Amino acid sequence: MKKRYLIYGTVVCSMLAMGLTSCNNDNFLDTTLYNAIPKDFMYSSDANATTGLNGIYDQVFPNDDYDGDWGFKPNLFTGSHPTIDTQATGWDKDWNTQKWGASSEELLKGWRHVYAGIVRANDYLAGLEASTGLSEGVKKSLHGQGCALRGFFYHWLATTFGRVPMLKTGETYMNTPTKARAATYSEMWNFIIDDFKTAVDELDWAPMNGQYGRCTKGMALTYLADAYMWKAYRLTDGANGQEQNENEAKKCLQEAEKCLKQVLDSKVYELSRSFTTNWDPAGAWNKETIWCEQLDEGTNWGGWNDMTSKLMLKWYTACPENGGWGSLYLSWEWWSSYEKGDKRREASGYTGAVPQIDPNNPAYDPQYEGWYEPAVYGKNPYLQEVLGQSKGADTKTAQFHFTNGEWAPSIWSAKLWRTATADYLSWSDGHWSPTPIYWKRLPNVMLDYAECRFRLYGGDDTEGWKMINELRNRAFGKLEDGHEKELTDKFLPYYNDYAHWVRNAREAAKVPIHDLTEYPIPFGSTVATVPDAKTVYTALKAKKGFDSPVWKVAVNEERRKEFNCEWCLRPDMQRSGYMADHVAHNYPKRGEASDMANSPWTVRQYTYDDRKMDMPIPADELTKNTECDQNEAYRADEK
Repeated sequence: MKKRYLIYGTVVCSMLAMGLTSCNNDNFLDTTLYNAIPKDFMYSSDANATTGLNGIYDQVFPNDDYDGDWGFKPNLFTGSHPTIDTQATGWDKDWNTQKWGASSEELLKGWRHVYAGIVRANDYLAGLEASTGLSEGVKKSLHGQGCALRGFFYHWLATTFGRVPMLKTGETYMNTPTKARAATYSEMWNFIIDDFKTAVDELDWAPMNGQYGRCTKGMALTYLADAYMWKAYRLTDGANGQEQNENEAKKCLQEAEKCLKQVLDSKVYELSRSFTTNWDPAGAWNKETIWCEQLDEGTNWGGWNDMTSKLMLKWYTACPENGGWGSLYLSWEWWSSYEKGDKRREASGYTGAVPQIDPNNPAYDPQYEGWYEPAVYGKNPYLQEVLGQSKGADTKTAQFHFTNGEWAPSIWSAKLWRTATADYLSWSDGHWSPTPIYWKRLPNVMLDYAECRFRLYGGDDTEGWKMINELRNRAFGKLEDGHEKELTDKFLPYYNDYAHWVRNAREAAKVPIHDLTEYPIPFGSTVATVPDAKTVYTALKAKKGFDSPVWKVAVNEERRKEFNCEWCLRPDMQRSGYMADHVAHNYPKRGEASDMANSPWTVRQYTYDDRKMDMPIPADELTKNTECDQNEAYRADEK
């Protein structure tokens, strides 16, 4: 069945104007007064009300009026960098060392962006609830989507900043210019839980009008479970001085378990056969996807105005010697965490051609046994680019730590720099970069369900371990076996279409490109049997000395392997109470090596403070909203 997608514009999608004038009207596109049309006209028909909702959906995507980098910054900085599995240079490196502050531009832009979405949702819901001319089914679905979107925006705020001001239906910046933060974590999470409960009741499993990109019952259930788990965390380990309540926390976990089981039992979602292909253009909105920010689609290469997203993702994520800006690197600690045969590693990163990890090189060092992945060693095989090709023999990519003034690990993301070059035609007709930004996939449900089971029924719970082993079975390529041709036929064509499109520019630069006959990373498993999760993580706990129980090590180390460069990682590990253990044992304190080029290990000299995982309320917000106060860990900074 051909999928239909909900496509959002960036100017015309403000909810008080969307759909009421032709999108081809240049005068309309210049209009920024979104209250120029009577609001009740939006609710005069099902079609107008449905189109008006796009004003809220618009904020799921980058929006230059608020945060043109939404989906990458601030999400990478708050959702990944604190784990240190993703790294940066320059000022961005502060996000690896807990040096972020209230003056951070990324925090302020993210804050403004999501509150703009919340204000739009509040305004829309108030009008929708008062309307009388809509059909019952449409009104119910639109209301459920509005609540789910508002819940999504609040979820990001709550998991990033802790307690925040909770604007209710009808409240906007205009009529509520100041408001205090929620008095307790529970008060805040109850609000979010109510939004998602409403969405669960009002939405169907299939998206409205068959348009992928709309909120569904599955999305709402997944976030509802997440919200219950966060409330449980805030009532126990994450209380930060507020009242704890073990009994209430247990009830929250029971509710979360029910929600997650409902998603699993629905059979609406299923794991992709290949972990790798989740980031291929032909994998857009596959059955594993629960909630996603899909940046462009297909092979519609063209100029700037042809894109549905202006996010400069490929430049942010590409190797600097391949046209990138050096905003993202992956750590060797993360790279070395994988077991032999786990295909998630080569699907997630490209390493420089470091001689010490290559068994075929005379400089090979046996202490790095198992680090060599030939498909992604020294190259981006999807784009057929050699890492550092612009520098030739002078490349700094063929060492453990790359440098162009500052040290950073020589590993780049294969999830985010895959579908388009940051070089050659990239600044003419090649802005197109079809990439999914996953917020929730089925593996989120599986690992959250496992965690709930372990917390409720103990660390030996068979259902919990079953979930982890099912995920690992896919990770080791077992679902690919016997389907190699089918997978190749579906996912390879995009990369050959790309090669045809860029060929002239590549040949002019004397960097030839050819048609591929096989998918860049070979399909199929390379191990006879997938190692049992409980056995593996019992041994890992003993080896590294983790303080956490085996089940918690298993759930969160699987999250590290599954969700690198996905913005759920830090929130999930924090909510699980694993961040301190992770930082202490996966990134032990160490100073800078005398030869960073030949040392893979991350420098960590700061002392981790769990309180700082509630990020500081932006200074600009504190100035304008006099009722809002700062998080405790940052109050000393204000003096």
